[in-house]
Amino acid sequence: MSANTALQAEAHAGAIAAAAAHVNIAAYKFVTFDDTEAMRPQYQEICARLGLKGTILLTPEGINMFLSGPRGHIDEFMAWVRSDARFADLEVKESLSNEQSHKRMLVKIKKEIITMRMPLIKPEEGRAPFVDAATLKRWLDNGVDDHGKPVVMVDTRNDFEVDVGTFDHTVDYRIKKFTEFPEVIAAHKDDFEGKTVVTFCTGGIRCEKAAIHMQNIGYDNVYQLEGGILKYFEEVGGAHYTGDCFVFDYRTALNPKLEPTETVQCFVCRAVVTPRQQLAPEYVYEQSCPQCFKPD
Repeated sequence: MSANTALQAEAHAGAIAAAAAHVNIAAYKFVTFDDTEAMRPQYQEICARLGLKGTILLTPEGINMFLSGPRGHIDEFMAWVRSDARFADLEVKESLSNEQSHKRMLVKIKKEIITMRMPLIKPEEGRAPFVDAATLKRWLDNGVDDHGKPVVMVDTRNDFEVDVGTFDHTVDYRIKKFTEFPEVIAAHKDDFEGKTVVTFCTGGIRCEKAAIHMQNIGYDNVYQLEGGILKYFEEVGGAHYTGDCFVFDYRTALNPKLEPTETVQCFVCRAVVTPRQQLAPEYVYEQSCPQCFKPD
């Protein structure tokens, strides 16, 4: 690459970053969090003061957050969060957007970070083995793991999320909600004999719980994808992945460059509507989509 071309590319990247006025972060950690009631107003106060938008879940098993705001405000918030020793090592996944990815700010107290209704699963007491993005890409490039075992990807997300995009040749059980996963994966245990299983989800929470459950019921060689699809996109791009990644905010889906796509959710039925489906006559903005359209 010539010096001029390199400078032009750098300037272009800088212009994109400047235009993207907001940083969107996703983060979670499983850890004992027994003072959620006392901490909730503190989280509410700092988010209001910094003008952040998104959702924070405070639960006895840990924290989960999706937030959006200017870089300086996000950095100040994360410095405050990490001042709590329990969250000093909290890792975040980032993307950029021109607008805040959420329209309001909610701090909720829940029983679980992600509902699975399996109280014996406690990630804080010991995680399932994890595989990072670069290692997974190498495994998928080769078709086998470092021990020569075939690698099988298992999607732990809901069916409508999978339809937006997923890893190539993934196992998809078409679940409607995560609470269905424990039963369905137990019923198919024999399918994975002699194989290495990698569970994955959007940001890592569901696949972390899923991998622990699979270990608990006797799966011998199961991993979770560290940081989920978003971290994979951030570190290695879209290799071995087809489509986009559904996210639970106004952007609806991100491509492997972590850019918002033209995919939307129907205002009426909340179904995912792809750009091609938006061309159908049944799609009328804020009125109907091909999934919910009812002819007169």
